[in-house]
Amino acid sequence: MSLLVATIDFHVTSECNQECPYCWGPQGFEKPVDTVTALRIIERVKAFGARRIVLTGGDPLKRSDVRTLIRRAKEVGLEVALSTTGDELTAAFLHDVASDLDLISLPIDGSTEAVSVRTKKAGHFTAILQALAWLREHPEIDVKLCTPVTRYNLADVPNIVHLAEAYAHTTRARVFYNIFQAFPRSMLPVEWDKLLVTDEEFATLERQLAGQAHIRLNFLDHTTLDRLYVMIFPDGSLVIPSGADFFSCGQFLEIEDFDTVIAASDFDVAKHYWHSRGWEKVRVTGCELVRKWL
Repeated sequence: MSLLVATIDFHVTSECNQECPYCWGPQGFEKPVDTVTALRIIERVKAFGARRIVLTGGDPLKRSDVRTLIRRAKEVGLEVALSTTGDELTAAFLHDVASDLDLISLPIDGSTEAVSVRTKKAGHFTAILQALAWLREHPEIDVKLCTPVTRYNLADVPNIVHLAEAYAHTTRARVFYNIFQAFPRSMLPVEWDKLLVTDEEFATLERQLAGQAHIRLNFLDHTTLDRLYVMIFPDGSLVIPSGADFFSCGQFLEIEDFDTVIAASDFDVAKHYWHSRGWEKVRVTGCELVRKWL
């Protein structure tokens, strides 16, 4: 059982409706692992000792078997998070998976459609608002909103915070908001000079918002984001990102000593565990299932 990794991100597809310029997800994987293999990967994630799996992409809702994957992850005892662009989400889907899904992560790039379309396709902002409305019917699912901060939305982030605060007051679900400094890592060519905010600009934003918001804010700068994640790509390979690079550690299902592989990589175990402590479920004997901040 692994003592090094709490959360593993399983990128079940690279297919996506969006073309986000800051995306560091896998690209061009035309033949992701099939359902049987994906289920084996989920079971192995649990066997290696991780407590949480994030089903992500691309957009995991592009897989027709995503309900099956969510259900199996919950059956084997994992905390299950779904990171989706939100534009494929439906009320029927949420109804089907609500009992098996612990958290859903949704991107929001602006407080208005006019800002959102600078990095998302037209209509995405409206899709997120609709998804949030549907999620009010499922307060058992925690809601995480995420904004990658770029030159296109830096000035608008305080407005997005207000939007997130207003939504949090209308739902019984726990809502929190991650604010990322867009990171210069991608499998596609990117004009980073036109996109990235400086470390000082991001720090200034954090100082501006510190103590002002009435919602849990998590700021993740370049230093925090680097060497933080363990990924399984759509082809089933284990990938550890570091700096601008993606380092493949071979097929996940073929790895026998997971901790040795992780220890030999650039993965920052201490930082990963500190970051993972921000959210978890705790079952209290004789009481209902509760969530708490640590």
